[in-house]
Amino acid sequence: MDDGTPTDENTSHLAQTHIPEDRIGALIGKEGKSKRRLEKQSGCDLDIDSETGDVEIESDSSVDVYFVQEVVNAVGNGFNPSTASLILKKDYLLETIDIGEYVAEDKVKRMKGRVIGTNGKTRETIEDLTETYLSVYDDHVSIIGRVEHIQAARRAVEKLLNGQSHSAVYKALERHRDKVRRRQLVNTGGF
Repeated sequence: MDDGTPTDENTSHLAQTHIPEDRIGALIGKEGKSKRRLEKQSGCDLDIDSETGDVEIESDSSVDVYFVQEVVNAVGNGFNPSTASLILKKDYLLETIDIGEYVAEDKVKRMKGRVIGTNGKTRETIEDLTETYLSVYDDHVSIIGRVEHIQAARRAVEKLLNGQSHSAVYKALERHRDKVRRRQLVNTGGF
């Protein structure tokens, strides 16, 4: 007998988030292409207010809603939608570091430059050595990566924000990469 009480099968889950106005176009994409692709990949419905940046995410799966909300937040933090969609694989995470928690407001721009490096070299080196993706947007550094790599990238960024030299950070990242490779060799029987 149906008493009208919602069941897990027909319960709709909803989340709301907000992205900066200058990131709305990236989330929607040309002629809505990015939005449609994200909806298709996730099974969620997105309602994006193109004036305010308010985004409503709806699905019958609370887990899918959570991961799509993280994708939307990643786009809002400067990632392109394709990179942000890696989060849907569920072994990727989004980590965001507020630069203002490390330095005074008048030093944020300089610290962003330290993380990016000349011609993007520092950011690229961190990405390469940790197999992650970095976005430096507004007053934040955001990282997308697999669980086993994201903490190494976060530590590298934090060390730079705390004033450690680039060379010391690179050496620590190279040790991390070598450790991961050794672990992979052992796990695959390479040793």
